[in-house]
Amino acid sequence: MGAGRSQRSNRSSWGAPVRLVLRLLVMGLGLGVIAGTGLKLLAPKLGQGAAQAAKPQSLLAPPGRPLPRGLDLGRFEPRLELTALSKRWAQLAARYKDLTVSGYLLVLDDGRFAELAPQRPLPAASSIKTPILLVGLEDLDAGKLRWNERLAMTKEVVGGGAGWMANKPVGTTFPFWEAANEMIRVSDNTATNLLIKRVGGKTVLNARFQALGLTSTAVNNWLPDLDGTNTTSAYDLARSIALVDTGEKLSPRARDLFREVMGRSRTNTLLPLGMLMGLGGDSANPDSELMAHGVTVYNKTGDIGIAYADAGLIELPDGKRAVAAFMVKGPFNDPRSTNLIRAMAGEIAKSLVRKPAPAPAKPKKPTA
Repeated sequence: MGAGRSQRSNRSSWGAPVRLVLRLLVMGLGLGVIAGTGLKLLAPKLGQGAAQAAKPQSLLAPPGRPLPRGLDLGRFEPRLELTALSKRWAQLAARYKDLTVSGYLLVLDDGRFAELAPQRPLPAASSIKTPILLVGLEDLDAGKLRWNERLAMTKEVVGGGAGWMANKPVGTTFPFWEAANEMIRVSDNTATNLLIKRVGGKTVLNARFQALGLTSTAVNNWLPDLDGTNTTSAYDLARSIALVDTGEKLSPRARDLFREVMGRSRTNTLLPLGMLMGLGGDSANPDSELMAHGVTVYNKTGDIGIAYADAGLIELPDGKRAVAAFMVKGPFNDPRSTNLIRAMAGEIAKSLVRKPAPAPAKPKKPTA
């Protein structure tokens, strides 16, 4: 009997620890399953938090504020008049009582402006080709035409004067991109008429001008319009360029095309040369000389003898951009008209562009 009690006592003494170990194993497995499930559910959020923490703090947008987008494109919004510049323009124009003058300048970045009868309608000559280019590229953006679409030259659109397309036989076709480029590059009048017809004709085009806020701009006759029936204003010309550069009109790609086409204009003897003269220079190649001052001008002129115009986008050495336009009506082929535009443009350079400091004089070598 003693032996039986001893065996039962041994089994009883081993049973409690074994049951405890089993319970611990079961609890451990349960906790492991629960922990694994929880981590699986939390993993995406933890990953996002880690990635967010890894970003430089400067790239994280504050709550409720968008990420920075780089340099501001500016706005067509006059805010502060450069009264000294406006008065100087008035003084220059007052010297010629028989000339009718219009001028406008706006710095897109900060709203500084100068003006002289800016909304006065005057004969547009070829300067109207800039707003025509804008309307054409709007239709390209909207999918209403293709960049390589062929435009057929009819007898109706053949225009004399500037350009070479009129020398081709009636029925010749030109891609839209070529007509747009030649309209600005060499001021081709037939190319311009092709675009006018393609966007819907004069009536449709004029309605589009009004919709763009170009209230003084109208095409009443095919180019070259030597009688000056087509009209625009310095304000409208500056606005048509600003609408593109500020991104208010045209997609980035179409805006690039506008800039490329405007950059191919050959005539630089008014606004660009005038600005260079205002900086004390004079050159047969003013565009190149202006680059040495940190200035680039994308411009389009107009000239029908009784009226001259020039309008352009001006890139300034401090990174700001301005739009400027001048128009003068006077006696046929009167050099005072073009000289006045150059003088007014020169005042812009004096006002907005600082001349580089002269290089320090080299020390003289001591003589023996």
